[in-house]
Amino acid sequence: MAGRLMNSLDPGYSALVIGASGGIGQAISMCLAADLNCSKVTQLSRRADGLDITDEESVHRAADRFQSTRFDLIVCATGALTIDGIGPEKSIRQISQKAMMKQFALNAVGPALIVKNFAPLLAWKKRVIFAVLSARVGSIGDNQLGGWISYRSSKAALNQIVHTAAIEVSRANPASVVVAMHPGSVATSLSDPFSSGHERSKPDDAARSILQALDALQPANTGGFFAYDGSSIVW
Repeated sequence: MAGRLMNSLDPGYSALVIGASGGIGQAISMCLAADLNCSKVTQLSRRADGLDITDEESVHRAADRFQSTRFDLIVCATGALTIDGIGPEKSIRQISQKAMMKQFALNAVGPALIVKNFAPLLAWKKRVIFAVLSARVGSIGDNQLGGWISYRSSKAALNQIVHTAAIEVSRANPASVVVAMHPGSVATSLSDPFSSGHERSKPDDAARSILQALDALQPANTGGFFAYDGSSIVW
């Protein structure tokens, strides 16, 4: 049912979802399309647009299409847990240089390129939000189980990238909110192989929770790491 979701942004705000063909990205796009406050939702994905976030030229070309556009909300919903059939390690003995490099390329370097090329497309002199989906397992302080070294490390790197970028973006626009967001355990193809015994939320419910959490954040929260329920996550 249509309603007003992102009330903290100006009425008629414009949104961009990158990674819109994934389970969470698609759900976020649908929620935004139903938001009466949102005038337009633009979607980018590898499946529909050929966007390869591990290729800097591909990211640059994608951003160049929107040089005359300004967005109030940008959500980067890219990422992968299993790459080329290789899932997260259970032990240090399973570390593979090749697999680890691919995790960093997709989960850290790729989003960094997204921020580099798309942050300049945020609207000026007003409250704007740039959210990058991260993961709680990227928290060093919250890690009590071990394992998943490459994925954890790539997400920890992503959190540092977001935190650092937020400082720079805020210098140009003190009203900006740039954050890393943990979506929770969501019923998507990414988490399917690891869902046994774990409760997962539906993508639509997760998307709404993420957007409501973002809506509540203030410029003082920029550079932070938050969960879908709005709670802060330790670095």
